[in-house]
Amino acid sequence: IKGLINLKESKIIRKIIGILLDILILGITILIIIGIYYLYQVKIQKNNYANIFGYTFFEVATGSMANTINIGDVVIVKITKKVNENDIIVYQDENNFITHRLIEKNGDELKTKGDANNSEDTPVEMVQVLGKVEKIIPKIGIWKKVFMSPQMLGLISAFVAFLGIIINRFSKNNNIE
Repeated sequence: IKGLINLKESKIIRKIIGILLDILILGITILIIIGIYYLYQVKIQKNNYANIFGYTFFEVATGSMANTINIGDVVIVKITKKVNENDIIVYQDENNFITHRLIEKNGDELKTKGDANNSEDTPVEMVQVLGKVEKIIPKIGIWKKVFMSPQMLGLISAFVAFLGIIINRFSKNNNIE
């Protein structure tokens, strides 16, 4: 009887591990597909940004929106021209994308200002607007730098290989049907 209980527990554990690995593989696959699509739009089609189901994202490079959005944060932007006063918007100024708060809307002329800046920006036209910030993900830029370093990529590769070996051994040692 004790052997049957251990057999059932072993099957349940393997099933849970299998489901978790399937979810992990699905998540990684989705991220890889989005990454490839992003690179295709930006590098091959030479777009200034990637349109992924009506959204794009940018890493913030300056402190003009400090305390609301900080350097290294990533903003998810809904691509739209429907913006209202007090929205945080992204607009294009020459080759740069600026993320500032819309403080006044007068027809097609918009006045913006960074939350940490003392003065308003030069007014922009509605045609320059890319969209409005829907979500701020703090500190992603810092993690990107950490995980994209050669040392960390080597460690991650070694860990994935080690995990594969362990799972392979575990499934061979417990190959009970």
